[in-house]
Amino acid sequence: MEKPLLGQAIVVTGATGGVGAAIVERLSLEGAQPIIHFDDDETAAKRLLARIGGNGLIVQADLSEVDGPFALWRKAVDFAGRVHGLVNNAGTRTAISIESSPEEWKSAWQREFQVNFFAAADLCKEAILHFRTEGGGRIVNIASRSGQRGAAPDVMHYGAAKAAMINLTKSIARGFGCEGATAVCIAPGFVRTEMATTLIAEKGKLETMGDIPIGDMAEPAEIAELVAFVLRYGQDSLNGATIDVNGGSYIR
Repeated sequence: MEKPLLGQAIVVTGATGGVGAAIVERLSLEGAQPIIHFDDDETAAKRLLARIGGNGLIVQADLSEVDGPFALWRKAVDFAGRVHGLVNNAGTRTAISIESSPEEWKSAWQREFQVNFFAAADLCKEAILHFRTEGGGRIVNIASRSGQRGAAPDVMHYGAAKAAMINLTKSIARGFGCEGATAVCIAPGFVRTEMATTLIAEKGKLETMGDIPIGDMAEPAEIAELVAFVLRYGQDSLNGATIDVNGGSYIR
């Protein structure tokens, strides 16, 4: 196949999960050199690097730590010199009830925002500064349908963080597009990953997917193909867009 991303070094956070790994493999297929971020599963990261023929780098960073995103970006630039793209895919989704103690509540919200939003914002900051001096680049933020329509009561913090991600993308697009730093958001509904499988096992298929008109969730490869498309040089005018991938379960 043609390789529209040939020569591009692209950072992918949360790259060992179902969606992240699919993104890495698709980017590699289109000629990019992925920088594969992982938190604690080095074995999975090494296997993924092997699957793409070793043409990339694996980088460990704990995005729940304040310096984690900055350390990740430093390592990526040290390796590649010039980074062309950033895919903020890493995320966590934990439940917390409003009946929980104030301490438990605050801890859950702080961790959710740190991993799902603050780390992404820190990486966006570093990417924009890099793109300013290196000829531009593109950010792809993976948000969620929950950030568009709201989330279930026990995962309000997840939905709120993803809504912030969507707004961050718009702000970057408006504020820095003129400097060559463009940003696009992708907002999936349910994707066939381990997290979704666990949710179906807990709540049942009908409750989980009953409001999806096509009757099924997205495959990780669908998200990956869209990410690769967005990163192509010819897609500058997508700057600021939020692309919904939810089977029609939320339509704006």
